[in-house]
Amino acid sequence: MNESQRTLPQSSYDDEIDLRDLFRVVWAGKWLIVAITSAAIVIAVIIAMVLPNTYRAEALLAPNDQQGAEGLSALAAQYGGLASLAGINIGGDATDKTTLGLEILKSRKFISEFVARHDLLVPLIAARGWRSETGDLIIDADDYDLASGEWIRDASPPRKSIPSMQEAHEEFLRIMSASEDKKTGFITLSVEHYSPTLSKQWVDWLVEDINSTIMAQDVAEAQQAIDYLRDQIESTSVADLRVVFSSLIEEQIKIVMLARVSPEYVFRTVDPAVVPEIKAKPRRVLIAFLGLLLGSLAGIIIVFVRNSIILEGE
Repeated sequence: MNESQRTLPQSSYDDEIDLRDLFRVVWAGKWLIVAITSAAIVIAVIIAMVLPNTYRAEALLAPNDQQGAEGLSALAAQYGGLASLAGINIGGDATDKTTLGLEILKSRKFISEFVARHDLLVPLIAARGWRSETGDLIIDADDYDLASGEWIRDASPPRKSIPSMQEAHEEFLRIMSASEDKKTGFITLSVEHYSPTLSKQWVDWLVEDINSTIMAQDVAEAQQAIDYLRDQIESTSVADLRVVFSSLIEEQIKIVMLARVSPEYVFRTVDPAVVPEIKAKPRRVLIAFLGLLLGSLAGIIIVFVRNSIILEGE
């Protein structure tokens, strides 16, 4: 018992001495820490000032309810067994258009066609900033010659002077975001770019193109189904099957009709994108604070390392 009472105060005393020694080392090297921290802050501020502003435009979307799938589900429940005897799968499972739309939106095929359709390769790859006074993009002269309209960049293999659609896809995914709120079902679609006008325009085009793309696919599939079912009606003499095929044709015609009368076929715009007035990046205050934090940490580490080297030399 007496031994424990003697040991504990001694341990506390040693810890206190160690903390005092650490403080003395930091205090002795305070000017070095200040110098390193100041240099880090200056570097961080320069980086923050050099980085161009980027703007984010967002649109809030909602899934557009489709009635065609419900009609097919009802037919599957009523005539599914009879149709299967004729070798036809009605397919009662409704396709999740929202999930399909989000996956197509991020796909290489859709983005490549989107970039080519709207001629976005130059503002996507070669832009380096935006002039707020004129609204013009700042194009990197080392990448693209505006006078001749030709790509002149010196790209490292496997990249080429003229950007490929695979590179455009990768770059576009870096600035585009599409996410679904699982609780509400709403989708947030956003694009970041140096130009606030272009960021808004690209979001609008994305909504229009994804709706028209899936609409065109569904119309083409429905038309193929109609042609096939009409052939089946002509080739069968079973009255019940003819009824089933006629009902299926009606549902496919409904799909075509709904697709062609609704521009917002998959995604309905709840809150459209607007031209952003406030930049999204860079966060210059945060960059300066990180410079302060990292500079202080680096200065303290250097002071301790220097002190250890001096002690070993003695």
